[in-house]
Amino acid sequence: MKKKILIISGGISKERAISLDTGRQVAKELSKNGYKVKITEPNFNLLKIIKSFKPKKIFNALHGQYGEDGYIQTILEGIKIPYTHSGVISSALAMDKELSKKIFIKNKILTPKFILYEFNKKKTVLLNLIQKKLKFPVVIKPINEGSSVNVFICSKNNIFKKLRVLKNYKKIIIEEFIPGREIQAAIVGKKKLGAIELKPKRTFYDYQAKYNVNAKTQHLIPVNLSKKDYNNLMNVTMKAHKLIHCRGVSRSDFKFFNKKFYLLEINTQPGMTKLSLVPEIARYHGISFIKLLELILKDASIQK
Repeated sequence: MKKKILIISGGISKERAISLDTGRQVAKELSKNGYKVKITEPNFNLLKIIKSFKPKKIFNALHGQYGEDGYIQTILEGIKIPYTHSGVISSALAMDKELSKKIFIKNKILTPKFILYEFNKKKTVLLNLIQKKLKFPVVIKPINEGSSVNVFICSKNNIFKKLRVLKNYKKIIIEEFIPGREIQAAIVGKKKLGAIELKPKRTFYDYQAKYNVNAKTQHLIPVNLSKKDYNNLMNVTMKAHKLIHCRGVSRSDFKFFNKKFYLLEINTQPGMTKLSLVPEIARYHGISFIKLLELILKDASIQK
């Protein structure tokens, strides 16, 4: 019997369903390969379950708020059991789109220009600011969500209608819209895993395009890039991974336009479902799902 692995999935974020799917897929694969596995929610019984199950490592299968923003990581640090994916500070930085973009800009990684919006701004002030700094169309999104939850491409005519959908968020990020190709690249441990291109049938690679099998998003691998462009892509991906001090696995999302890669964001808890991109990239490069999970588990640790 291999090691006991406790998988934490579910949670209360808007990505709960995806997290549960990730947890099930990971549990199924580990179980059939000799691991003793238990799945739990991150609720009040968590510490009791950890104490009784006595796992060697914890696989963090949570997505979204409280799961990949440093919150659960802070709890796991106190337990002193190695856990997968990035630590407290790295998770918080990657989840906060304002902070991570500032790190990218400071370190000369190209990322779309942006402004922050708080709901006390007058409409005319915001419109003038957008015209001056960004131009329409723009992308609006919460500062701390994943999986393209509540992300919208907006024109001058519909921006305030879309902003009303986001009224429960304290701060919104508004960034310039970059057209072009949707390309995502992954790092596992210290290895440049590879990249994949998405061609969604929808306006962009939104939540439905990611997780609805009927959305018929086209996955292209290998990505049609010159060797120089591909190497540049993977070098930028590794640079971002290191700057945020990620561990385990990360996936960086890019737009490729006018021969330039624009880094949109970095994801420290990429999905492990049947439609997820990191397992697909790994599979193309000869790394099975169980091998991928074992590489992630190998990198599990307690933050130093």
